[in-house]
Amino acid sequence: MRNENKPVYLKLRDIIAAAILDGDFSEGAMLPSVRAFAAQQGANPLTVAKAYQLFQDDGMVQVKRGVGLFVARGAVAKLRKSEKQNFLKNVWPDVKAQMDRAGIRPSELLEDC
Repeated sequence: MRNENKPVYLKLRDIIAAAILDGDFSEGAMLPSVRAFAAQQGANPLTVAKAYQLFQDDGMVQVKRGVGLFVARGAVAKLRKSEKQNFLKNVWPDVKAQMDRAGIRPSELLEDC
């Protein structure tokens, strides 16, 4: 699986992104501190800081000095777009190939919904 070789800071970034997309942290909400999130995930605080820096670089979080990190306005839309692009580029080709091998038509997937 592709996630096994992913660096820890990117895995942590994925956890944070999923929490934002799942609504655990809405736009304007404060994210856990670096130390708190590191303790929660059993990670090194420097690794968490690197994951948070990615969000800051992408404009998805705002830093309020002395207060904390907050989910920026528009972050959910940016994350959804990024997740969609990642799915179509990195996940869907393998899923499609497996479906083809198994003889599954895309319409069959919707029949069970």
